[in-house]
Amino acid sequence: MSAYVFDLPVAAVPVEGQAAAFPVRRILCVGRNYAAHRREMGGEDRDPPFFFSKPADAVAAPGAAVAYPSATADLHHEIELVVALNAGGADLAPEQALALVYGYAVGVDLTRRDLQRLARDKGQPWDAAKGFDASAPISAIRPWAGAPPQGPIRWRK
Repeated sequence: MSAYVFDLPVAAVPVEGQAAAFPVRRILCVGRNYAAHRREMGGEDRDPPFFFSKPADAVAAPGAAVAYPSATADLHHEIELVVALNAGGADLAPEQALALVYGYAVGVDLTRRDLQRLARDKGQPWDAAKGFDASAPISAIRPWAGAPPQGPIRWRK
């Protein structure tokens, strides 16, 4: 007998080379970390990045059908580097944080941009614009051991 009134599916992502899937607890995202995007959303180059979240069930595993969402006429997409963590922590030094990385994947952040603008203009959260069904398509996760991926990351103060 289940301890719950009804069973819910566990959001999960396939792992390259493994039969077991990676369970998704939550999706944390970084917003306004690119100057052009900050300006598009009404910010300035000096605005620091901030964090928002998507529900775990926003994940769309590789090959899953992603339908055009309702209630929008302006759907945007951005490709993202996904970092899958194998544990949590708080107030960690960078070298400690890297020890928590299980692997990496490629994701797509789908946004109902018209709903996002309406929420922004009213000072409301972006949940309806960011956290809808299948708003986080993702590739399989590639387990990683070693140095983090390198690239031309530019942080502006």
